[in-house]
Amino acid sequence: MLRLSAALLLAIAAPAAAMAEPSPYPALAALEARVATIGYRLTTGNAPWCARVQPQFGWLWGDPRLYSDAQRPAAEAAYGAASTDTPFLAAVAAGSPAAAVGLHAGSVVQGLAGSPPPQGAGSDAYARIAALETLFAGLPSDRPAMLDTGKAAVRIAPVVGCATDFRVDARDRPDGAADGRLVVISAGLAQFAKDDAELAAAIAHELAHNILGHRARLDAAGVDRGLLQQFGRNARLFKQTEIEADRLSPWLMANAGYDPRAAVRFWTTFGQRAGRPLLQAGTHPGWQDRAASIEREVRAIEAQRAAGQPLAPPLIGAPPPLE
Repeated sequence: MLRLSAALLLAIAAPAAAMAEPSPYPALAALEARVATIGYRLTTGNAPWCARVQPQFGWLWGDPRLYSDAQRPAAEAAYGAASTDTPFLAAVAAGSPAAAVGLHAGSVVQGLAGSPPPQGAGSDAYARIAALETLFAGLPSDRPAMLDTGKAAVRIAPVVGCATDFRVDARDRPDGAADGRLVVISAGLAQFAKDDAELAAAIAHELAHNILGHRARLDAAGVDRGLLQQFGRNARLFKQTEIEADRLSPWLMANAGYDPRAAVRFWTTFGQRAGRPLLQAGTHPGWQDRAASIEREVRAIEAQRAAGQPLAPPLIGAPPPLE
């Protein structure tokens, strides 16, 4: 969970007379629960296709330091979190190991039982969340862990999944990002999706970037991430990674039990939306090309299923060089 958007902050900080406005936190918490469940299904359903794996527990993290003193009561009420200065679970995925042991939004998890809290986090909320993500991602996937909940230790058996954690950014602008180990989905993007299958399409696209190692491959190719990314070789390489993520994403959806055709619907509607940024024209394929590319992969999925063959996605293990 990332910091609240300016619009939400202004709403929360409004004068007392305007405080009758509904709190934004219940809606944000509901979005985080959807992302947690979809992310858990995608990472665990596709673990055999991932070169890098980690234990998946089925949770997203929150931290009280994300909020001002004035904001905390409303946020804690929405998440069911206790009034402490301890990180908590912002969401728990349905059907996950965390849900199986009775954890829920608002549950406190301080680290591993019998061990000190993660070091090096400092006082910053994001650093504290990242330290917990790193701690649990580094545990063995085939061995139970004992959680420090501040009360009794809780034994939890993770499921192996692709090496990615998830967060929700409360910005209204529909956007997503992947940095190799983390996928961030904005509230605006989650709200744009008509249903969970369409939201899975957006999340699967970002997860595909991580599975295919795009951040590291682009860095190795020496791309410019500033204004020059829109031009020449930089733009061409960025567009190649976007096309690759589009191609892999419906396979990830299918393997996790989502309708891959929802990806065609989502990206068609997303591409036709009003106010879409023009600056992405050089680094992203046009929506017609994007929909056509995904449609071809969906037909390949359907053909393999009709033939009774196991799904064999493109690009896994041997993506083409960036050039």
